[in-house]
Amino acid sequence: MATATQAAKYQPKQLQLRDGRQVSVRKMTPEDKSAILEFARSLPEEDLLFLRTDITDPSVVDAWIENLRKGNTVTLLAEGADLIAGYASAHRDEARWTRRVGEVRINAATGYRGAGLGRALAAEIFEVARSLGLKKMAAMMTQDQTGARTAFERLGFTVEAMLTEWVEDRRGHPRDLLVMSYDVAGFNDQATTSPAQSEDTRRV
Repeated sequence: MATATQAAKYQPKQLQLRDGRQVSVRKMTPEDKSAILEFARSLPEEDLLFLRTDITDPSVVDAWIENLRKGNTVTLLAEGADLIAGYASAHRDEARWTRRVGEVRINAATGYRGAGLGRALAAEIFEVARSLGLKKMAAMMTQDQTGARTAFERLGFTVEAMLTEWVEDRRGHPRDLLVMSYDVAGFNDQATTSPAQSEDTRRV
């Protein structure tokens, strides 16, 4: 994993959003645990209902940080006014037969939705994915998350599968799982030819 970790280098940068605000983007480190917990606990209950993991739980964030250390996960944080505005993660499976496929997760604070942050973070994390040798990225969400699905479709993701009652939400209710995928190498073409559109990144 050391080689993969070294390949996942990222130079911090400033990005300007559609509304004129600027955010700083950098890699997440173990020292960001408290900031991530603060970000997670600021999300509306509806958002938390559909998160893959409960990132309001310190032990879950500890596991996230351990995956960062192992190189299985790379997370980019966007910061505005000294607070986390959003994040994008690329998660890799250690299994050999899926080593070229990663999962992308994107989330934005409520005050930054509709400003293009999700799309900007997607562009950055896809660059990281390419540096890791990933060829495809998957996105998973429940069928109810129509906003998230629309956001990923605008990035060029397509539906691969619908799994009936495959997951449970935080209230224990069964949900259908939607699996979408995208060819990482083609992202730049999609990003430069598609007009900027608002996105809902509540679970993305």
